Amino acid sequence: MTNMKNLGIITKRSRTEPVEILRELLPLLKTRGISIFPDKQAAESLGIRGYDKDDIADLSDVIMVLGGDGTMLAAARRACRKGIPILGVNLGSLGFITEVNKADIIQMIDRMLCGDYHIEERIMLNASVLRSGKKVSESIVLNDAVVNKGALARIIDIETYVNGIYVTTYKSDGLIVSTPTGSTAYSLSAGGPILYPTLGCITLTPICPHTLTNRPVVLPDSVRVSLRLKADDEDVFLTLDGQTGFPLQKDDTIDIIKSPHVARLITPVERDYFMLIRSKLKWGER
Repeated sequence: MTNMKNLGIITKRSRTEPVEILRELLPLLKTRGISIFPDKQAAESLGIRGYDKDDIADLSDVIMVLGGDGTMLAAARRACRKGIPILGVNLGSLGFITEVNKADIIQMIDRMLCGDYHIEERIMLNASVLRSGKKVSESIVLNDAVVNKGALARIIDIETYVNGIYVTTYKSDGLIVSTPTGSTAYSLSAGGPILYPTLGCITLTPICPHTLTNRPVVLPDSVRVSLRLKADDEDVFLTLDGQTGFPLQKDDTIDIIKSPHVARLITPVERDYFMLIRSKLKWGER
């Protein structure tokens, strides 16, 4: 099991709650012999030394995220290259990947010190943009890579290939390429399936397709998905994990493959994914 002597802490920006939680945690962590490496924003509020978020993975054995799924996604992209496991504490609303409640933080840390936890590995995707044969952008995502139009754009045409074999040209508001982790995010809202989070697969989910028989497609994660933008409209973007955007041009190609990196998420040993789904999506309620 992972050593726990060095704990990186990444907090949700523009929220006071993570800082207050951290203020209460500091003496408890100290008594357990844990060195902390908080992000600069939280540290400034507490009057202690802080660290750049991009450097925290280099200093930490484990990273604890105090925030919602958005904060967790950003932290996962930073931590994956170093293979650092992440403990997500849910201070947001849904919290599909920040599964620990704030009331259970110390109990979970004590369990981690005793080795009583599980690390769940989730696949990530590499998304590259090729323009005139030259790579102009490359990113890692945990949830999804989305080709989507701006507010005033018309329906866009997206030629889609799998391992170089033509699939179809989606005429739609966009297309979501999702991991199993991302299947409960934007893809779910667009009518995509819920995938068990440790599966090795990729989902293509069209957004409001003009042809109603264009349904979501599930593919093995060994394939290369290539999307070629055929729209003349300039207001089209590649959106990465819903957090960063890259403007696209006609005839740009977006290549998406499984990343060599994985997100390593810490979960309680007894964690029940279906109970999580029932709770978050209100299944069984009237």
